[in-house]
Amino acid sequence: MEKKVKILVLWGYGINCEQETAYAFKKVGAQAEIIHLYQIFSGEFKIRNYHILCFPGGFLDGDHLGSAQACSHRFRYLKIQGKYLLWDEIIAFLEGGGLILGICNGFQLLVKMGLLPGGSYLGQRKVTLTYNDSGKFEDRWVYLKVNPQTPCVFLKNLSELYLPVRHGEGKFIPENLQLLDVLMEKGQIALQYVNPYTKEPTQEYPYNPNGSVGAVAGLCDPTGRVFGLMPHPEAFNHFTNHPRWTRLETKTAEGLLIFENAVSWVKRNVL
Repeated sequence: MEKKVKILVLWGYGINCEQETAYAFKKVGAQAEIIHLYQIFSGEFKIRNYHILCFPGGFLDGDHLGSAQACSHRFRYLKIQGKYLLWDEIIAFLEGGGLILGICNGFQLLVKMGLLPGGSYLGQRKVTLTYNDSGKFEDRWVYLKVNPQTPCVFLKNLSELYLPVRHGEGKFIPENLQLLDVLMEKGQIALQYVNPYTKEPTQEYPYNPNGSVGAVAGLCDPTGRVFGLMPHPEAFNHFTNHPRWTRLETKTAEGLLIFENAVSWVKRNVL
């Protein structure tokens, strides 16, 4: 009997995209479980028992202190049953070959707890995601370009994507422009907003919906196994989700390709 790739999809405290995220993983053949954050914090469920850890989109703690700010401190400093740090369990999970995906609010959480950009910066907050330049919540579809040099396993064999964004705080800002250059050289700037006509990264609104520096829409760590992105791939899980689906020549649900890549990587390298 073929072993299933096990996915831990978190929910609670304002996360609200857990159902469609779990559904997307199930559609590509994985076994996805939706587990409340408290069940992780209490030690009832262990991250190490899964192959992929997913932080879905939502509004963690109502975003009252900034997107994912409060929850990031839980993941950094909470002791499970007063004995061991949750952060240490996450690091052990990564060292054991696990994958981590953060979508929208989940991406915000990954950068604020210090899992991204990772590498020599692991545990440090070197980049952030803050208020959109438009000053409003953006709910629109965007054109995206995949960095051909990226090590990101979630984007393997992909070059372009068309996905929806739904966020009020999605503007990517690095600590400085030198850091942005380093991340680009390493292929960690995995996904960028592009102008659909020139196919080039852009600061032009609305193609860049939030004003992200460097048009950054997605970031991975040096291993390519930790990936965060602002667009919602789980929201394009069937070709009829596309705003122009009646005129599509192909019936590919582009969002599913990201989940399929992750599951395929685990099957090849872990199971």
